[in-house]
Amino acid sequence: MAEDSVIFVVKTTANQERSVANMITQVARKDHLDIRAIIAPDELKGYVLIEAPEPGVVEQAIQTVPHARTVVKGRSSIEEISHFLTPKPTVTGITEGAIIEITSGPFKGERARVKRVDEGHEEITVELFDAVVPIPITIRGDTVRVLRKEEENNS
Repeated sequence: MAEDSVIFVVKTTANQERSVANMITQVARKDHLDIRAIIAPDELKGYVLIEAPEPGVVEQAIQTVPHARTVVKGRSSIEEISHFLTPKPTVTGITEGAIIEITSGPFKGERARVKRVDEGHEEITVELFDAVVPIPITIRGDTVRVLRKEEENNS
């Protein structure tokens, strides 16, 4: 990040963060504004982060953008937002023995018990509840939703 750059926070309509970020990008290109980076982190609802040299540039960029409300007073640094920039493993929070629901793929909607978690490959091995024969299936960690954390083995 350049020495004269600061992170500004733009308040947006909820669930419009991505579209606001895309429109600000288009406005910045068209008007040749000095906007260096835009990020709309999933975990930061209702806000978009913009790297620019001064707040006036950001104000100018959001003037015509629908769903962009206002620039929040104050400034942030790259250190304050760095946790948004590092990807989190998709298997974080999934433990062996947890009950999950598969959210995509051929087994979508099926419930299963986690048998093994492979953080290196971001995969989990599960056994489906409704299977006649319990066969371990390895799937990506981002295709499941945890229903219940680790339980006592009732089987």
